Amino acid sequence: MSGTRLGKAALIVSGGILLSRLLGFLRTMTLAGILGSTRAADLFQDAFTIPDILFYLMAGGFLSITFIPILSRHLAAGDEREGWRSFAAVFRPVAITMTVLTVIAMIAARPIVSVVFPKFTAAELDELAHLMRIVFPAQIFFVLGSLFMAVQYTHKRFVIPILAPLVYNTMIIAGGLLAWRAGDTSAEGFIWGALAGAAIGNFGLQWYGAHRLGLRWERGVPWNHPALKEYLLMALPLMLGQSVAVLDEQFLKFFGQLAQAGSTGLLAYARRINMLPVGMIAQAAGVAAYPFLASLFTEGRIREFRQTVTRALRYGIFFGCAAAAAAAGAALPAIRIAYQRGRFGPDDTLVTASLLALYALSIPFWAIHQIYARAFYAQRRMWIPVGVGTAATAVAIPLYMWLFHIMNIRGLALASTLSIAIYAIALASIWYVRNGVEDLRPVLDTAWRSTAAGVVAGLSTWGVVRLITGSSVPDAAVSLGALATGALVVVLVYAGVAQLLGSRELAKLLHRKRVSGR
Repeated sequence: MSGTRLGKAALIVSGGILLSRLLGFLRTMTLAGILGSTRAADLFQDAFTIPDILFYLMAGGFLSITFIPILSRHLAAGDEREGWRSFAAVFRPVAITMTVLTVIAMIAARPIVSVVFPKFTAAELDELAHLMRIVFPAQIFFVLGSLFMAVQYTHKRFVIPILAPLVYNTMIIAGGLLAWRAGDTSAEGFIWGALAGAAIGNFGLQWYGAHRLGLRWERGVPWNHPALKEYLLMALPLMLGQSVAVLDEQFLKFFGQLAQAGSTGLLAYARRINMLPVGMIAQAAGVAAYPFLASLFTEGRIREFRQTVTRALRYGIFFGCAAAAAAAGAALPAIRIAYQRGRFGPDDTLVTASLLALYALSIPFWAIHQIYARAFYAQRRMWIPVGVGTAATAVAIPLYMWLFHIMNIRGLALASTLSIAIYAIALASIWYVRNGVEDLRPVLDTAWRSTAAGVVAGLSTWGVVRLITGSSVPDAAVSLGALATGALVVVLVYAGVAQLLGSRELAKLLHRKRVSGR
C-alpha cells in the first residue's frame, strides 16, 4: 500500500474532523455565551454522562473497528452477498439490544442520576433526569449508524461518515439558538438539537452512504450466523473493558460536580479546544490508517503493515508536539477570543486557560494511543488495548482523586494528561514486545526531536504572548494580536528547532512541497 493513498485518506478525514471540531468549537462558544459557568452548563455536560456510558458498554465507538475486518474478508474474497448477510446478522441483535437498554435507562433515569451526582439538589436532579431522557434515544442512532459507517470505511469511503459530526454539531447549535431566541436560557434546546443531529447525521445520512455502495438487507439470515459469533468475540473485550481514553471525559464530569458550580463547564470548554488538534492529528491518523491496516494484515503483508504503523505514528508525534506547543503557549488569548462574552467573564478565562495549558500536554500521547490501538485492532488483538486501558483506568482513579484534592479542578486536567500518557506508553511497550523492536529506533528519534522542538516552541510562544498581554486578561483586539503572533512564533520556532535537530518528518514535508510546487 502506498503512503500516498493513506495520506489522501488522512487528509480527507483530517479535513472533515477539522470542520467538525470547528463546529464543535462554535457549539461550545454558543454554550459558553448562553450558559456561562453556571449550573445549567454543568447540567448540559452531565446529561450525556450515562447515555455515553451506555454507548461505550455496547462498544458503540468500536462497532466500525470490529465489523470492518469481517466485511473486508468477504469483499476480498469477492463474496459481497455474504458480506451483507454478515451485516444483517450483526445489525439485528445490536438494534434490539440497544433499544431495550435505552428504554430501561429512560425509565430508571431519576434514580440513576441521584446516585451518580449526589451533590445536586432535588430540583437539579429532576432537570438532569429530564435532559437525559431526551439524550438516551440518540445512542440508538449512534450505535446503528456506526455499522453503516463500517460499510463505507471498508470501501475506503470517508466523505459521508465525516459529515455525521458536522450535522450533529450544527443541530445542537441550532437547537440552542432557537430556544434562546424563544427566551429559554436552559440547556434543553441544545439537548433536543443533539437528538435531531444524531438521527439525521449519524443514522439517516449514514444509511444513505452505505446504501449507495450496494448495502442491501438480506432476509432469512439465521440468528446463529457465524458473523455474529465472530463479532461478539471481538466486541466482548471492548464491552467489558473500559479504557481511560473512553472514560476520561466521564471522570472529569464526575469529579467536576464535586467542585463549585460551573466547574464541569469550564473543564469541558478547555477540553473542547484541546480536542480540536487531537481530532485533526490523532483521530484522523487512526481512522484513516485503520482500513488500510486491516486490509494489509488480512492479506498477510506484515512488513508493509508495520511500516504503515510506524509512518503514521511518526507523523502523529511530530504534529502532536507542535500542536501541544501552540495550545499551551497561546492558551490565554485563545480562551479569551473563544469564550469571553455573555455570561463568561475574565475570571472564567483565566481558569480555563490554565486548564487548557495542562490538557495540551496530552496531544502527542493521544496520537500514540490512537495509532497503536488501531494497529492491535487490525491484528484482531482486541484484548490488548482493552486490558491495558482498563489497567490504566485503575491507576487513573486514585490519580484523579489525589490531584483533585491538592489542585482542585486543575488537578483533574493534569490527571487527564497523565492518564492518557500512561496508557499510551504502556500500549507502545507491549506493541514492541509482541511485534519486535526493529521499528522502534525511528519512532524514538522522532519522539525526542519533536519533544525538544515542542518545549522550545511552547516556551517561546508563551513568553511572546505574555509580553503582549501582560498578566491580566486583555481586550479582544490585543488577544487577537497575541494569538496571531503566537501562531507565527510557534511555527517558526518549532520548524527551526526541528530542522536543526535533523527531523526527518520536516525534511520529507519540505521535499514534498518543493516537488508539488514544480
